[in-house]
Formats: sequence, C-alpha cells, structure tokens
Amino acid sequence: MNQDEFKKIISSAIGCEDESYAFYSTVSDKAKDKNLKNMFNELAGDEKKHRITLEAFLTRSPENMHFSKSKDYKVVDALLTPPLTADLKPLEGLVIAIKKELEAMQMYTQLANASTDETQKNIFVELASMERGHKSRLEDIYTNMAFPESW
Repeated sequence: MNQDEFKKIISSAIGCEDESYAFYSTVSDKAKDKNLKNMFNELAGDEKKHRITLEAFLTRSPENMHFSKSKDYKVVDALLTPPLTADLKPLEGLVIAIKKELEAMQMYTQLANASTDETQKNIFVELASMERGHKSRLEDIYTNMAFPESW
C-alpha cells in the first residue's frame, strides 16, 4: 500500500467517524430519556476521539507506515450504507447505527490485519474493539425496543 492509498483510506475512515459523531450528537439532542441521551453523548465523544487517533496517522511519513502491499482491504464496501440522519424512526436509526459500527469494526480489523508494525496493529485492534463495544450496546437497545415482549 502506498502513502496515497493509505491517506485515502484513513480520510474515508475520518469521514465515517465524523458522520457517526454528527448522528450521535443529533440523536442525543433529540432524546428525551436521560440514559439514552447520556449514552449517545458518550458514543459521540468516542467517535471524536477516534477521529483524533486517525488524524495522527495522516501526519506519518511513508517510511513510518508498515502495511503489506498484497492485501485487499475492501474498505469501500462500507460506503454503500445510507447516510445517518436523525429524521428516521428510532428503530431504523438504531439499525443504521449498528450497521455503521459493524462497518467501522470490519474496516479497523482489516487495517489491523494489513499492518506489519505491532504498535500500529494494536491501535487498529483497539479501535475495532471500541466499535464492537458500541455495536453491542446499540444491539442491546435495539433488542429491548424491537422486542419489548421479551421483558
């Protein structure tokens, strides 16, 4: 992977983090339940931190990047998900949010697998883990909202 390809992937990832941040912030502003409001605020904060981490990668020089040249990252596959908006029904918004977290998790996992530098790999593994945690939290909420009879 050359530096231009890497920058394009990281820039796309930053865009995804910005989109998620905007979505979570907007949903938090509209949420009436205090616990949901706090959770979406926390998720927005996490996405903001992810952006800062990714921006740091953009400042690295090509000789500091350690990627295998033969991997297929399939990062563009994640771009087909419709944009997040706060005008959706709550369950639809949760489904899109869950999909976005899954896509982010998969993207960071692919970048970790492509990394040949352990420090770099660990950063992407940690980002994937954070996204997995977000997905799990959102799935719990979705399950409780979509299947209230189970409670």
